[in-house]
Amino acid sequence: MMKSSTAKRSIVIAGHKTSASLEDPFWKLLKEIAKMRGQTSSDLVSEIDQGRKHANLSSAIRLFVLGYVRDEIASYDKPRTHRKKDGRDVSEEHPERV
Repeated sequence: MMKSSTAKRSIVIAGHKTSASLEDPFWKLLKEIAKMRGQTSSDLVSEIDQGRKHANLSSAIRLFVLGYVRDEIASYDKPRTHRKKDGRDVSEEHPERV
């Protein structure tokens, strides 16, 4: 049986210290997403905390990361429209996904 790699980390949100327990892949993705958005991980967690409804913070972070990845996958699957030199639109499916 595989051991869970859950890590508990302390975070300061709106001036108060709290913690969240997440599996290592979620922490890593959260950090990457924050970097891509030009934020610190703490700022992103604060944003997630402000937008959550009922889930605890750890669950809200997991759902945010899952939603981000889901949206990235959905955007990858959408055909892209390009214009030919004569001005006609040409939809280009991802040729690398043959």
